[in-house]
Amino acid sequence: MTRVVITGMGWITPLGNDLTTVWNRMCKGESGIAMIDRFEASNFPTKFAGQVRDFDWKLHVQDYTVHHSPARNSQYALGAAKQAWEQAGLHDYNDLNSDRAGIYLGAGEGVLDFKVYSNITTEMWEDEACKVDTVGWARLASEQLDKWGEIEQEPNVPLWHIAREYGLQGPAFNCLTACAASTQAIGEATNVLHRGDADLMISGGTHTMLHPLGVTGFNRLTALSTFDGDPTKASKPFSRDRGGFVMGEGSGMLVLETLEHAQNRGAEPLAEIIGFGSSADAYRITDLHPDGRGPAAAMNGALAQAGIDPLELKHDRPQVHYISAHGTGTQENDSIESMAIKKVFGEHAKDVPISSIKSMMGHLIAAAGSVELITCIMSMQTNTLVPTINLDKPDPELDLDYIPNESRESKIDVCMSNSFGFGGQNNTLVVRRFET
Repeated sequence: MTRVVITGMGWITPLGNDLTTVWNRMCKGESGIAMIDRFEASNFPTKFAGQVRDFDWKLHVQDYTVHHSPARNSQYALGAAKQAWEQAGLHDYNDLNSDRAGIYLGAGEGVLDFKVYSNITTEMWEDEACKVDTVGWARLASEQLDKWGEIEQEPNVPLWHIAREYGLQGPAFNCLTACAASTQAIGEATNVLHRGDADLMISGGTHTMLHPLGVTGFNRLTALSTFDGDPTKASKPFSRDRGGFVMGEGSGMLVLETLEHAQNRGAEPLAEIIGFGSSADAYRITDLHPDGRGPAAAMNGALAQAGIDPLELKHDRPQVHYISAHGTGTQENDSIESMAIKKVFGEHAKDVPISSIKSMMGHLIAAAGSVELITCIMSMQTNTLVPTINLDKPDPELDLDYIPNESRESKIDVCMSNSFGFGGQNNTLVVRRFET
C-alpha cells in the first residue's frame, strides 16, 4: 500500500494561532476558555466558551481582495492552511502539479452574524432602489456585504478559499459529520492518496458555532456545561463532577502526501498515517450506544489497518503509546469512550496514557479531530504528553490513565486519535513516528 505522510501542520485555536504558542500553553496546562464577549451572553445558561482571539485572517493570504467576505470558519481555515503549507515547504516550491493536488475538509457552516444581517436588511428595506427592482436590491446587497463583512456561508466555502489560495485543482471534497468530520476528512484524504487519485492533499477541519443559535441549540440539548464559576475550570473531561462540554472554535489543517511525492521534492515527513477506522452506531441521533460498539469498531478498524494487535505488547508496553480522546466532558461520552477503550485494549487499557485537550480549549466541533491529531504529532516530536486539566475529582468508575493536570515526558512512537459525532459517527486515526 502507498505510504502516506504528513509534511505540514497548522492550527488556529482558543489557545493561540501558531504551532509553538499553542503547544507550549497546552504543555503548561493552560486554558483558553473565558466569558463570551462576541455577543451578549449574560442571559444564556452557558456564558463561556473557547474563542479565537487576536487573529487577522488578511495576514494569512496573498491577496485578501480575491476572498470575498469570508466567514470566520473560512478565515480560520486560511490561517491554519498557510501554516501547514509553509511548514511543508510548499511556499517556494514551483513544480507542484495542481491537477494532482487536492483538498478534503471536514468543515462546518459559516456563522450568520446577526448584527451584520440586521444592518444589511434594514438598510436594504430603507433604500428606495430596493423597492423598485431586484437589480437595486442586488446592488445594495453587494455594497453592504463589502461594508459589513461576513455573512452565513455553506460548509463547502472554506474549501473554495483554500483551493483558490493555493491553486489546488485536484480532488475536492467536504464532509460535515458533526464532531467526527475532520478526522473522517483526514482518513478519506489518506484513501484518496492510497488510490493514486492525487499526490498531495490538504486536509483538516474548520468550524465555529459561537453564536446565539449555536449556544441555544446545545443548551436545549443539555449538552453544554453550565458551570457557575471560573470559566477556565468549566471543561472537566473524565472528572466525577463533569457537567457537559464547553464550546470552542478554530481550525486545524495538515498537508498529506504520498511518501514518494514528499521524498521527490525533498520534504521532511513529520509522521505517517498508518490506520483509519470508521463506523456507525446505528442507534440514536445524539447518544452513543451504551455498550460502546461504535467507538470500539472504529478503533479496531484503524488498528487492524495499522497492523497493530491491541492485545499484544511490544517491548513490554502497549503498541499504542498515547490516545487523544474525544473526551468531551459529558457524563455519557467519557464513560462510553473509556468502556470502548477497555474493550479494544483489554487488560492493557490501563497502561495506555489518554488525555483530552478539550479540557483546555473546548470542543472545536468539526475542527476538533484535526487539531487533536496535530497534538498527537507534536507529542511524538517532543516526547511530551499533554494533560487533561481540571481532573481534580477522579470518577471511581473511570479508572484509566487520563494524564491528570500535568504534562508527562514519555517516548511516543504511535498515537491514536478518536472522534465521535452526533448521529453515531465514529472515526479513528492511527499515526506513527516516521521511519524510512
